[in-house]
This record gives sequence, structure tokens and C-alpha cells, in this order.
Amino acid sequence: MTVKQHKWFKTGLKVLISGFLIYFIFTKISFKAVLDVIKTANVFYLVLAIVLFIVSKVLNALRLNLYFHAIEVTLTQLSNLKLYLLGMFYNLFLPGGIGGDAYKGYVIQKKFQVGTKRVISVLLLDRLSGMLLIFVFACVLVFFVENPLLQRFKWAFFVLIPFSVLVFWWVNKRFFSFVLQVFWGSFLYSAILQTAQLLAVVCILKALRIEEDQVAYLFVFLISSIVSVIPLTIGGIGSREVTFLYGSKWLELNSDTSIAVSFVFFLITALVSLFGVLYHFKKPDLTKVSPH
Repeated sequence: MTVKQHKWFKTGLKVLISGFLIYFIFTKISFKAVLDVIKTANVFYLVLAIVLFIVSKVLNALRLNLYFHAIEVTLTQLSNLKLYLLGMFYNLFLPGGIGGDAYKGYVIQKKFQVGTKRVISVLLLDRLSGMLLIFVFACVLVFFVENPLLQRFKWAFFVLIPFSVLVFWWVNKRFFSFVLQVFWGSFLYSAILQTAQLLAVVCILKALRIEEDQVAYLFVFLISSIVSVIPLTIGGIGSREVTFLYGSKWLELNSDTSIAVSFVFFLITALVSLFGVLYHFKKPDLTKVSPH
């Protein structure tokens, strides 16, 4: 099997898995009920959710540029934002082609020649830094979710918060010491952007007129964000919804409403990512920061 055939086989498999998961979800819930929930959405809160999501993605791009600058890839913030948006478009809309991270790695190495290993390392660390804060926030929310099993192990989640941060810091120090100086800056960016994204989900909940169990919905959202990173589906389609489905059953939330929250978040992600098509046809110039 050639590289191209392998790529299309992998993409086809992801499409099949996503399709199967979506089909499975709608054998468990009412599609009409989900649509009814979305139809009654408050437009003001939806717009606010979109704004907050955009803020989170801008912060995400700034965090990545922090890593780039640490390996002497001195991109201007505007160039980096354009490249980041193009990467979002590729990740969601062109799964059969080059992925967003792979494309960013390719053009960065081609332009700056800082070493493929270093470029891949910072792209990986950027992702892991985000995952760390998602995990930390999920552990914090455990203390506010009314679930007997979670409450029984509160002490474990309390311990896991500093332990996970310490382990990630050690991994950075041991294997990626060349970017250790940006560890806490990245941590801060991750914390702020994750807060913005959680606030976006709060706005989605308000848009769908969900006033009860908001913390539980936020907790399920964070878990779904971790699950959706697993590269088994197209842009996390299906895996996020399945997580919401079973999370809602476990925490005794309304399943139709939970899936509606997941779909609205996906639609917002798709809407923002779609703007990256502008830089697909006219690739962004990778401008360096002017020396002082």
C-alpha cells in the first residue's frame, strides 16, 4: 500500500467510525428532540459563545507562538494567527489531505530550518499543555459535581492536580529542556484559554435555556474534549457526542439536551474553522518579528 493509499484508507476508516458513532447516538436519543432544543436557542448567548470561542483560539495561537519563539521561530503574532486558522481548517475540512499540525510543522521547518525534531516537539508540547489544563479543570469541577462515586474519590482528584502539573514539568525538563523557559507562560495561556472555552459552553447552556446542573455539563464537556483528541474520528465528530451521551446518563442529565450542547459546540468550531479557507487559496506569509 502506497503512502497516498494508506492516507485515504485511514481517512475512510475515520469517516466510517464517525458515521457509525453518529448513527449509534441517534438510535439512543430523539433527533427531533435535539433539533427542538437547538431551535429555541437564544441568539444573543450563541453570539457570545462564538466570541468567547474565538478568544480561546486566539489565546491558543499565542501559546503556540510562545513555543515557536523558544526555538527561534520568530513569527509575528499576525502570521502565526493566520497559520493557526489554516491549521484549524485543514484539521476539520480536509482530513484526507495533510493535517493542520503536520502542515504547520512542514512550513515552519521549510522556512526556518530549526530542525524537524524541535518543530514536532513544540507542536506536541502545545497540545499536551492544553490537555493538562483540561485535566486540571476537570479535577477541580469534580468537587462541585453531585455524584456519589466522584465524591467518594475527591481526595484522589485533589492529589492528581499538583501531581499532573509536576509530572508534566518533569517531562519538559527531562526531554524538552530547550523550551523549559516557556513552561509557566504556556501554563498561564492554557488556563486562560480554557476558562474562555468553558465560559463559551456556559453561554451555550444559557442559549439552550439550561439552568440546572451546569457544572455537570461542563465536566462532561471537559471529558469529551480529552476523548475527542484521540485520532479515531474526523475532527472528534461522534466521539465527543458519545461522551456526552454516556456522561449524561452517568450524571443523570437530559440526553437530548446534552447532545444538543455537543452539536452546537461543534457547529461553532466548524464556523470559525471555515474562515481558514481564505488562507488555503492564498497561503499566509510567514513574517518574522523585526529585530529592534
